[in-house]
Amino acid sequence: MSVKIYDTAEVQDFLVTVSGFDKEGGDERAKQILHRLLSSVYQLIDDFDVTPEEFWGAVHLFNEIGSAKQGGLLAPGLGFDHYLDLRMDAEEAQAEVEGTTPRTIEGPLYVAGAPVSQGYTRMDDGSDMQSEVMWLTGQVRDTEGKPVAGAQVEIWHADAQGNYSFFDPSQPEYHLRCTIIADDEGRYCARSIIPSGYGVTEGSPTDQVLKLLGRHGQRPAHIHFFFSAPGYRHLTTQINLAGDPYTYDDFAYATRDELVVEGRRIEDTKDIATRDLDGPFTEVVFDVVLPATQDPELQQRHKRPRALENA
Repeated sequence: MSVKIYDTAEVQDFLVTVSGFDKEGGDERAKQILHRLLSSVYQLIDDFDVTPEEFWGAVHLFNEIGSAKQGGLLAPGLGFDHYLDLRMDAEEAQAEVEGTTPRTIEGPLYVAGAPVSQGYTRMDDGSDMQSEVMWLTGQVRDTEGKPVAGAQVEIWHADAQGNYSFFDPSQPEYHLRCTIIADDEGRYCARSIIPSGYGVTEGSPTDQVLKLLGRHGQRPAHIHFFFSAPGYRHLTTQINLAGDPYTYDDFAYATRDELVVEGRRIEDTKDIATRDLDGPFTEVVFDVVLPATQDPELQQRHKRPRALENA
């Protein structure tokens, strides 16, 4: 029979001490959060009779996650990113914000500073001759259906092997990353290639955690976006391409029905010539609706550590 000591006065007093409540310095909110966290973990150790071997094995795994810089990968895999989105959804529902494009997780692979173009850009460098050309386009509107002229559209996605520039040193700088300033009609357009889905590295710390849960670490083919404009709420979102085997089985829980987009393959020679292409391509259309806001904080992406953010 396991020993239960969590509810003893000795342990409760110790939690107060280890959380810093008996000290004048420090941050009060940090103390309260750590006290709650430690209380839950101490009680968990009691309830599940966690052994020293299990505890130190978990500490080792956390160290491995940090060494591999996979905290930002495991977080969405354990649903934290999606849970934060659900909280923001609930706040907007309470404020009766309706008819807007859904948000979904940012992920850990955004890189600040992508080149800026007006209306249109090409995202790929032309070196991949095997992948299908993607013609990505859409319009940014407000909740009344009016175009949001000059909206800023940031886009990033993986290559045909599921790798991202900056994190994959074999790719050129800012490959498959761009910032487009929408035209007067709120329209944006980018030529690129159809991205591939990908999975966490076999045997990596994140893979080890997911395997303990009987889960896979696969993501479907998807495209990330930031949309912003003065006077409008910033939108962090991504679309999943329909037809991928993991479209509705995303380990990062980013799939939302409204964000699953069907690509349309274009083989008409006139359409091909209009876009100055050499052969068939896939058109992907993603229109978005942004709600108005006068809150300057809501007009910006939320603060978090990002690659080159402060460079």
